[in-house]
Amino acid sequence: MILKGSQRGNAAKLARHLMNERDNEHVELHELRGFVSDEQLLDALLEAQAVAKGTRCQQHLFSLSLNPLEDERVDVEHFETAIEMVEQQLGLDGHPRAIVFHEKEGRRHAHAVWSRIDSETMTAKNLPFFKRRLMEVSKELYLQHGWDMPKGIVDQALRNPLNFSRAEWQQAKRAMADPQLVKAMFKQAWQSSDNAATLKAALEDKGFFLARGDRRGVVALDYQGEVYALARWSGVKAKDVKDRLPDVDKLPSVQERREEIAKRMSAQLQKYAVEINKAYHRKHPSIEFKRTQLVERHRDERKALDDRQRARWEHETAARAACLPRGMGGLWSRITGKYSRVRIQNELDAWQCYCRDQAERDGLVSRQLDERQQLQRAVKQVRDQRSKDIADLHLELSAYLSMQRGHVATAKVKADIARQPETAKKDRSRGRDRSRGSGPDFNL
Repeated sequence: MILKGSQRGNAAKLARHLMNERDNEHVELHELRGFVSDEQLLDALLEAQAVAKGTRCQQHLFSLSLNPLEDERVDVEHFETAIEMVEQQLGLDGHPRAIVFHEKEGRRHAHAVWSRIDSETMTAKNLPFFKRRLMEVSKELYLQHGWDMPKGIVDQALRNPLNFSRAEWQQAKRAMADPQLVKAMFKQAWQSSDNAATLKAALEDKGFFLARGDRRGVVALDYQGEVYALARWSGVKAKDVKDRLPDVDKLPSVQERREEIAKRMSAQLQKYAVEINKAYHRKHPSIEFKRTQLVERHRDERKALDDRQRARWEHETAARAACLPRGMGGLWSRITGKYSRVRIQNELDAWQCYCRDQAERDGLVSRQLDERQQLQRAVKQVRDQRSKDIADLHLELSAYLSMQRGHVATAKVKADIARQPETAKKDRSRGRDRSRGSGPDFNL
């Protein structure tokens, strides 16, 4: 289980993010502990913020996200156990806490938020080296559950170099490309070059073009004009980029490079880009409609289960209360100890009923996740095809620009020519139809 934590303030913004139903298919406020406001997350976190104003602490909250492996199913009990382990490790025992569950694209993850302020001493709990402590808890969870531990957790030097941040993910989404594929392209270009000329050629072969950034850094642009920070996407330091590209001032600016790409972009490639978008949007609405219908049905099923469980709980609570002796008999039962025995039995029955209701809800959520993941496979197939088409378009643009400059065609173009049927060559030699296929025309 991947654990990521951060110290932060701005309680209202965090509450809106955690209860956001637009970006999450299901949002469940699972627990509010230690707050006077025990119904709304926003009220609870604003309460913690009001307490923090009695101190000088600016980042009075500690936010934790818990993300299980993609193929593993984790129930509520295991999430709660992991949160308790983190709480013990960080020394946040007894601090006000909130737990929220999110479900998106057939996967479930959890968020926990603690107030760092000790209301008795009015001081903030110091959390030194909390990232290292979270890593220790994460390792322990992998061992307890028998999950395959990522190499990057065993040894930091072996972490996946294609991992990307949230900002990188959003940028790649704007460019309609797979962020892992984009990052792999940059890393491959960087590793296969040793100077400015070879790096420039390697990137252009992949459809990316160097430019001078606004902050005197080096960036790369794709065919859409989207800007990528070279150091970040290549996984290197800014100093390494400066050493390999010492003459940054000689590079064109971002605007100049965009104008150059726009001028050289052929009508055929523009048509390809439009076709990719049309094909995606043609398939996407039907899948999106199915997803929306499925999410609405799942929400209705959960609400119906909550209503049934609430009514049953109220009925069972009334039945347990009726078992307690009252009046003079109740007074006598306190003397004989019968009242205490009935009360203990009622507490045991209430706990068993709670466990039963939680098991019913876990079963419903598990079944719905299985159903949602089946649809997600279709969504992933469409996205993967679009990413592949976008990557191919980058290569087509590179080939077009190379041919327009009078350079030799790239390896991809040569491979496309080599794959043409042999019969076509024979037909041309006999003076038959010399028309080309549907590929890009480089004789301009």
